[in-house]
Amino acid sequence: MRISTTIFLTDETITPARLARELEERGFGGLYLPEHTHIPVERVTPYPAGGELPPEYGRTLDPFVALAQAAAVTERLGLGTGITLVAQHDPVALAKQIATLDHLSGGRFTLGVGFGWNVEEAADHGVEWGTRRELVRDRMALMRALWAAEPVAYEGAFGSVRASHAYPKPVQKPRGPVVGPRTLVGGAAGPKLFAHVCEYADGWMPIGGRGLGESLPVLREG
Repeated sequence: MRISTTIFLTDETITPARLARELEERGFGGLYLPEHTHIPVERVTPYPAGGELPPEYGRTLDPFVALAQAAAVTERLGLGTGITLVAQHDPVALAKQIATLDHLSGGRFTLGVGFGWNVEEAADHGVEWGTRRELVRDRMALMRALWAAEPVAYEGAFGSVRASHAYPKPVQKPRGPVVGPRTLVGGAAGPKLFAHVCEYADGWMPIGGRGLGESLPVLREG
């Protein structure tokens, strides 16, 4: 069994480089970092776990920059996002970031895909809350086009890209419909989430919701 850790690294915590070295030396399987660009002071969205929002949510480091530092000082440790708020990114730029990190780490990157919970944060990125799941699906398809071995155009409901030369390519090879690095969709169990898992991901990253015993039958049906 491989045990990984997920942690909010901030400007007040241990550095990504030091933590990554310590984890690798102790035989851990991976390091996963969450993402929030900012936390609006005034918001009506409640914290999903209840109570006050922990301060680290507003101080967390950029996961891609932090994981690049971790990759530079390790050789075996898996590196991933837990999760990336894909809807809040420009997909062309995000595809480049992901492919570069997978390339520089020697294929050790895992992309955790999430839909978010903070309406106000998403709104500041121009995301319409009710369409965010379809937006994520569209952006994943656009990124797959850029990661393809040969230039291919993509025209979607939310964005498009011309057939382009886009390098580096992710080190990890295609697995059926999954092109790019190992991809996990994060969130609570349910038919909507599992539809995304089956469409473009390698698996599921459980976050909140019901226990695994209740959730696995729903995943198998998906």
